[in-house]
Amino acid sequence: MPQGLPAAYDVAAVRGLYTGLTEGGWTYLNAHAAPQVAERVSAGVARSFRMSTAVAVQEASAGAHSAQLRPGLLEGDLAFESARRAVADICGAKADTVVLGPSLPVLYQSLARALGPLVRRNSSVVLSKLDPPALYSAFTEVDAEVRWAQPDLGTGELPAFQYAELVDGSTRLVSFSAAHELLGTVTPTKEIIEKVRSRSRAWTLLDVTALAPYRPIEFGDLGADILGLDLSQLGGPQMAALVFRDTAMFRRLDALSPVNSEHTAQKIETPVSCGLAGGVGPLADHLASLAGGDRGSRRVRLHRSMESTQTYMDELARDLYFYLDTLTAVHIIGVTGEAAAGASEDRIPRLTFAVNGVPAATVHQRLFDNGLVTTLAPSTPLLTEMGVDEIGGAVTVALGPFNTYHDIEHLVRVVASLA
Repeated sequence: MPQGLPAAYDVAAVRGLYTGLTEGGWTYLNAHAAPQVAERVSAGVARSFRMSTAVAVQEASAGAHSAQLRPGLLEGDLAFESARRAVADICGAKADTVVLGPSLPVLYQSLARALGPLVRRNSSVVLSKLDPPALYSAFTEVDAEVRWAQPDLGTGELPAFQYAELVDGSTRLVSFSAAHELLGTVTPTKEIIEKVRSRSRAWTLLDVTALAPYRPIEFGDLGADILGLDLSQLGGPQMAALVFRDTAMFRRLDALSPVNSEHTAQKIETPVSCGLAGGVGPLADHLASLAGGDRGSRRVRLHRSMESTQTYMDELARDLYFYLDTLTAVHIIGVTGEAAAGASEDRIPRLTFAVNGVPAATVHQRLFDNGLVTTLAPSTPLLTEMGVDEIGGAVTVALGPFNTYHDIEHLVRVVASLA
C-alpha cells in the first residue's frame, strides 16, 4: 500500500477536469444517478471508437522486456487488456483477475450461472435486502437455500451480528454492498467478513460501487473474495467489472462459452464494446489526477489521490448532514428520529431526505428552479419499508468530487425556504 500523506485537494482544479460543469450554471447533486463524465474519459471513449479498427502500433523488438504484437492485431483488441489493467489499479488487484461486462446485474447473472460446481441442493447462499433487487435477484435462482440478511429499518444499516446465525458450513456465497447508494450508510464490511470466515469457507461478493467514488479501494484490506464495481458510477463508460481474489478461483466455475473454456477471466465474461472499454484506462488516469501528483505508478498516484479525495469528501459529508439536520422540518432517512438513534456516523456524502408537510415532487421542483439538480428517491423495497412512501416520497442528494461547500450552503438555503 502506498505510504505518505495525502496530497492537497484543489477543488477548483478538479472542477476544471469536468467541462460539462460550465454549461447552464447548474449545481449537480445527483452523483448517484448521473455522475459527471470528465473530459479525459469522454475523449478516451471517442478515440477508442475512432481507432478501434486501426492496426495496433508494433513495438520495437529490443530489450529483455520487449513485446511483439501479433500481426494484424487491432487497437480495439488492446482496449480490453487496458481496461482490465485500469480496473486492477482502481481496486488494488491484478489484471488477470478482472472480468468485464456491460453492467453489474449482467455480471451477477453470469456468476450465478457459473457457480454450478460450488452450489448444490444442500448448500445455501446469504444475500442482503440492503442491496437493490437488480443485484441480488440473479442469486435467488441458484439451486440452493437462500437466506436473507436484513437491514435495520431505523438507520438503513446492515448489522453484522446476524451473519453469525445466517452463515454455516453449507454456505457457499455471501453477497452484500459496501455502502447504500441512496442512504449513504457504510456497511461494517470487515466485521461481516470475519464472521463469515469463522463459520464457513463461503466466497464473499462485495459490491463497492457506492464506496469507490469517495474512498480508496484496497482489495487486500477489504478481505472479500470478489469485488463488484459499476464503472459508470465513477464517471466512466457504461461498463462493470468483477474482480477476483486470484485466478485459481476460475477453476471452480463453469465456463459460459465453449470458445473461452480455459481457466481465465474470459470464461465468464460477457461481450462489451471495445469502444467503451477504451474509456476505462482514461477513467483510472482521471481518478489518479484528482490529487495524486505526478510521481509513482498509476496505482500509487490513484491511491494517493483517493486518500485526499476521501478527506475532502468526508468534510463535505459532515457539513451536508449537519446543516440539513438543523432544519427541524427536514427528515433525513436513517438519521432523523428516535428509530435512528445510535446510527453510525460513518457515511458517504449521500442522503435521502423529506420535508414535513411538503410533497417530495414540490421539494424537487423548488431545488430544480434554483439550479440544484437532485432526484426523486425511487420507490425501492427498502425505502418503502422505512416509510418513505407514507411521508409523500423523498429527495436524494449525492455529492461528486467537484462539489463545494458553497453547493451545500445553496442546497440548505433553498430547503430552508420550504421548511
